[in-house]
Amino acid sequence: MRLIRFISIPLVVLTCGLSQMASSAQSDGWQFEATPYVFAAAMDGRVGVRGVTSYVDASFSDIVDDLNSGFMAFFTASKGPWTFGLEAVYMKLSDEGSKSVSGSFGQVTADGALNVTSKLYVYQGSVAYRVLDNTTAIDMVGALRITKLDTDARVVLSTDPAIVFPGGVTSASDSDSWTDAVVGVRALHPLSKQWSLLGYADVGGGGSDLTYQFMVGANWDFSSNFNAKVGYRQLYWDYKNEGTIWDITASGPYLGLGMRF
Repeated sequence: MRLIRFISIPLVVLTCGLSQMASSAQSDGWQFEATPYVFAAAMDGRVGVRGVTSYVDASFSDIVDDLNSGFMAFFTASKGPWTFGLEAVYMKLSDEGSKSVSGSFGQVTADGALNVTSKLYVYQGSVAYRVLDNTTAIDMVGALRITKLDTDARVVLSTDPAIVFPGGVTSASDSDSWTDAVVGVRALHPLSKQWSLLGYADVGGGGSDLTYQFMVGANWDFSSNFNAKVGYRQLYWDYKNEGTIWDITASGPYLGLGMRF
């Protein structure tokens, strides 16, 4: 069932972020890598604006229909056992049509009853330390995940009971941001000189009640300075604050191009 189409975090990213640290062996010098990417995410969960909640069930193709603009990228700097990462995601979508809405008026089901324009910003800074560097490399990761959400909602259909925001108005805007601390682990296992497998998971909270993500994928070093990254990622937030709800799971395949320098 297609409900409200909110956002894709083609983070790539962000993802939310990808937390894909440099995969090369430890070196005494600094190594840098920049990775633009897409994250073909489907969205599922609830989004609330000033006490009015919409139920989200959107495939990636639904989200792309309403995507106005977006940018996703990941950057790492590595030296010895340490890797420092920064991920940034920006998404803007509009003209979403909600089929199921709830609030103080009760539950309303009406196709296209509510239109929402949303902007999502995700920034994640991370620090990783390599604790094992045998055949399989293991990194312990600590990160701060900053999420900012801007939403504008407007009632477009008369319903019974009527959909209204607090104060009896038919439109509302809200902006909220929060920061979560997360801890995670990353594993990298080489299959050959060019191919390696990646596994990553983190969990945390603070601003939200809970946030987590996990990733499985493969990296292909097709040249000395470039590599392709492909896999599956799931990212989750459970955030509630004074009428704002962001209880969302984003999951799907990702694809990125790493550039080393």
